[in-house]
Amino acid sequence: MAMTTSNTIAPGLPRLVWALAATHFVGRAGGVVRSFLVLYLTQAQHLSPATAGSVVAAVGAGDIGSQLLGGWLGDRIGRRNTMLAGFVGGAAALTALGSADSLPGIWVAAAGAGLTLELFRPAGSAAVADLPPAQRIRAFGLLYWAANLGFSVAAVTAGVLARYGYGLLFWVNVAASLTAALIVWRRVPETRPAGAARTRRALLPVVLRDRLLLAMLAVHVGHFTVFLQTFTTLPLLMAAAGLGPAAYGAVLALNGIAVVVLQPWAVRLLAGRDGSTVSAGSMLLVGLGAGLGAVSHGLAGFAVSVLVWTLGQVGIAVRFGDTFAALAPAELRGGYLGLASAAWSVLRQPGASARCSARSPGRPCSASPARPSSAPGARQAGSPCSPSGGRSGRPCAAGPVDSSAERHCP
Repeated sequence: MAMTTSNTIAPGLPRLVWALAATHFVGRAGGVVRSFLVLYLTQAQHLSPATAGSVVAAVGAGDIGSQLLGGWLGDRIGRRNTMLAGFVGGAAALTALGSADSLPGIWVAAAGAGLTLELFRPAGSAAVADLPPAQRIRAFGLLYWAANLGFSVAAVTAGVLARYGYGLLFWVNVAASLTAALIVWRRVPETRPAGAARTRRALLPVVLRDRLLLAMLAVHVGHFTVFLQTFTTLPLLMAAAGLGPAAYGAVLALNGIAVVVLQPWAVRLLAGRDGSTVSAGSMLLVGLGAGLGAVSHGLAGFAVSVLVWTLGQVGIAVRFGDTFAALAPAELRGGYLGLASAAWSVLRQPGASARCSARSPGRPCSASPARPSSAPGARQAGSPCSPSGGRSGRPCAAGPVDSSAERHCP
């Protein structure tokens, strides 16, 4: 079944693209630490919710920097070397984060993890942008599909793994990063155009003169702002309608399933159409879906709302990478695609770091009890939380911090 779907989305693509898709899947499927980071910090490290939120913000700050740095390095030292540095550096940063037992050390390791774990994304996108234009849309579609499939796997497995201790989450994430690095080392050749180093130009002056790029960045920032609001307002709207967390989880699962199922068909349907028309129509669908959510009062209405804006999400993803790849000079493809990815990362961070403080009184960012095993090299950090507060004095929340808005960007 998986092979049939893959052949539907990307027939006849070079091995490079399949190798990149494998790294995206492995990296996302094994990326289990981030969703449970706040829970690890409040349970195993006994940090306050506000302090845990500041650590999440440090990861977010590093994440933003990684998009810009990954694109810049991809143009300077090559796509392959940048991806290797990101995956190996990410494994080292995660090991340090799981081992740190002081707040400054945790902050530094968290920023390092954010800075390295996403380096592969703009570099991998630049490698796809180096392909002939006729192959780009299908290649970007395959990467997006593989990443979201991996995200869905991580969402299911992370909660199961956490029952055996947060240390296991760190080890799995480290192993996934090293496995992705091995795939790059063995299967991903360098694709940077010959002569790019000799014709190197500074990125910023070129960007400031490129009015079309600036306009497209502004349009997509506006779109992402509306899109991310769906994840902020949807749980509030559903709660006001008397629907509980289980219903919210169900409609979010519908989003993930729809993306994985619809993406291959959307690539075939939309690849040959005008990119501006596809993007504009997709943005309208996201706005329409968000509006439907505002007037819905039952589970079926909210499900329809999610399906509508998911169609828009998929449509944007089909043309997003190709849009910015087409604008970029050959020697600055990494930088252009890094800027595009950073537009998403900048907008998603406030919500990610604020989710702790948004919890209701008496329910800080802790989770259902997990065994307090150490992360890589870490000391034993004490007992987990309990429903009554337990030795830690921290009541347990119902589950992991919602990471739905962390789903792979277009």
